[in-house]
Amino acid sequence: MTDLQLSLMAAGGVFIVGVFSYNKWQEHKAKKSVERAFSSDHDDVLMRAGEAPQVRQEPSFSSDEAAAPARGPAHAPSAAPEHAAGQHAAGAAGAGADAATATPAAAAPGHASPEADKATSLVDPLIDCLLPLALEGAARGEKILPALQTLRMVGNKPVHYIGLAVSGEWEPIVHGGVYTKLQGGVQLASRSTALNELEYSELVTRLRAMADEIGAEPEIPDMIEVMAEARNLHRFVAGHDAQLGVNLASNGAPWSIVTLLGALEKQGFDLRPDGRYVMPDGEGGHLFTLSTNVTLAEETTARLTLLLDVPCVAPARDGFGAMVACAKSLVGRLDATIVDDYNQPLSDAALAEIAGQVQDFYTEMNDADIPAGSTRALRLFS
Repeated sequence: MTDLQLSLMAAGGVFIVGVFSYNKWQEHKAKKSVERAFSSDHDDVLMRAGEAPQVRQEPSFSSDEAAAPARGPAHAPSAAPEHAAGQHAAGAAGAGADAATATPAAAAPGHASPEADKATSLVDPLIDCLLPLALEGAARGEKILPALQTLRMVGNKPVHYIGLAVSGEWEPIVHGGVYTKLQGGVQLASRSTALNELEYSELVTRLRAMADEIGAEPEIPDMIEVMAEARNLHRFVAGHDAQLGVNLASNGAPWSIVTLLGALEKQGFDLRPDGRYVMPDGEGGHLFTLSTNVTLAEETTARLTLLLDVPCVAPARDGFGAMVACAKSLVGRLDATIVDDYNQPLSDAALAEIAGQVQDFYTEMNDADIPAGSTRALRLFS
């Protein structure tokens, strides 16, 4: 082997060692960056029961209470007492003292305009991750709405926007409006899932692109805090996802579906395009639904189920009471018996006990500042 070959081999070895060392150094730098970004040293405001967040100024759920197990399934197809709404305690802490500067949610009761109330329902500091957008200058609604429309959903979580109008009030962004600040909000949880890391990363990427288009600077909340808040809110939602049903069993032969249609129409049910039978509430919504428990191809059924989505009906409407009254009326029309899932008759005493548990459930929802049937509850339990 010549001196030249030896020299080349030595130079190559030095080069390889250098490349390896450089790569290890880069790996070390990347690891440190990740450790800093996801360090556990962050002050997790959502894990402190009863304290308001100091950064995002949003109310939070106590993790200990929100994680408490429910006493019953989220879907309770029967109105037997053991299937009634969960009796665990879960509540929300009060809003941060500075929340009024970020959102109209803290406006004085009785003084907010309809537009401000609408704004609060769209971007809600209790159930949304707030996304402040600082504008370079005043902007007209028609100029920014097309860009905002490009970011309306992340996964199955809606994204809403409001603007600080020149009148000094927050309001939904509309054509003809002039706004000096914008506030976005992505819903932290839904009935099915909590906002997750992938969805949040997608949100941040799309938010920055949209903000560049309208000349705005977004304020991005800390992902670790947002994820903790989303999980705690979803625990509360999952723990209060109660549906109560009462069944009607035929005392004789199965009912003809055609015969049922007439009886249900007289009872006040509407047949929706999706095939559901609903009892209208008089204001465009419904109190409870009815299922025939068979496919549309069947001609008869021997069992009906009335179902109340408890967190979606305001206590003042007495959805459970209305559902039981309807069931008792159908008993006379159809020659039926009110039974539980195991085909055992439900007595008036059992139904009264369940009604009391429903009232306890409503109290829990109200104490958490998410009253059943409210706009906030309807968003979470949609």
